[in-house]
Amino acid sequence: MNRQNDVSLPEGTKARGVYLALRDQIMSGRLSDGETLPTEQRLAESHGVSRVTVRKALDVLADAGLIKRRAGSGTTVCAPADHQRTAMNFNTLMPQLVEMGNKTTARLLSFAYETSPDYVTRAMGWDTPQMVQVATRVRQVDETPFSHLTTYVPAHIAENYSENDLATQPLFSLLERSGVQIVNAHQTVSATLAGPEVALALGVAVGSALLSLDRVVRDVDGSGVEYLSALYRPDMFRLEMPLTRVGQQNERHWEPAIGQMNGDVQ
Repeated sequence: MNRQNDVSLPEGTKARGVYLALRDQIMSGRLSDGETLPTEQRLAESHGVSRVTVRKALDVLADAGLIKRRAGSGTTVCAPADHQRTAMNFNTLMPQLVEMGNKTTARLLSFAYETSPDYVTRAMGWDTPQMVQVATRVRQVDETPFSHLTTYVPAHIAENYSENDLATQPLFSLLERSGVQIVNAHQTVSATLAGPEVALALGVAVGSALLSLDRVVRDVDGSGVEYLSALYRPDMFRLEMPLTRVGQQNERHWEPAIGQMNGDVQ
C-alpha cells in the first residue's frame, strides 16, 4: 500500500495549501523525479507564507516519501512510479465506463441493505425512502486503486445477484442480467477532498483533491435503478471533451464534438 495512506495534512490552513500545491505538482509531473526544489525561503516568498509554514508542508511531503531532504544538498523530488491514467471522453463516458469495468478489478469494501438516505431518495424521484442495497467498492489497475464507488440499487432489483457477484462483475452487467432495461442516465462532475476512509482506500493523503461523479440511472419506465457516487484519483483518471469551432463570423463558438472517442489507457 502507498505510504501516503499514513500521512495526514499538516496543521494550519496555509501549510496545507503549500503542501497540496507542491504535492499536486509532483503527482502531475510538473515537478519531476530528482528535481531540486527551491529553498525554503524561495518557497515561502512564492507562496506568501513564512519559512515555518513551508517547513511544516515539507515535513509531511517527506513523510509521504514524495521528497528527500539532505543537509547541504537541498530537497529533491521523489516522484512515485508512473501509473496508467485512464482517459475518458466526456461525451461517450457511459460506454467507456462499462468497458473499463470489464478491464479492471474491484475490491468490495462494504455491502448492506438499508433505507435510502434523503439525497438518494430525492435524486431517484421517490416520494418516500426505499429499501436499497448499498455497496462500496474500490476499482484498481494492476493493484493500484483509482476509484471509490458507492452504489444504491433498489432492493427488489439487487436481490437478483449476490455479494460475490458484485465483487467480481460490473454492476451494469448485473442490472441487465436482472432484467433491467437501462435507457438513460444523468450525471454531474465536480471535485472534492479525500476524507480519512476514502484516502486510505485510494492510497492518497487525507485532503487530496479527487474528481467526484454522481450518476442516476433510469430504466424504460423512467424509474431510478441505480444511484452512483464515485470518487476518482486525478493522477489515475481524467475526463476529456473534444471541441469543434462552429458558426459564422461573430457567431462562432465552441461546441462538443459528439461521438469522438478517446478512451485509451495511457
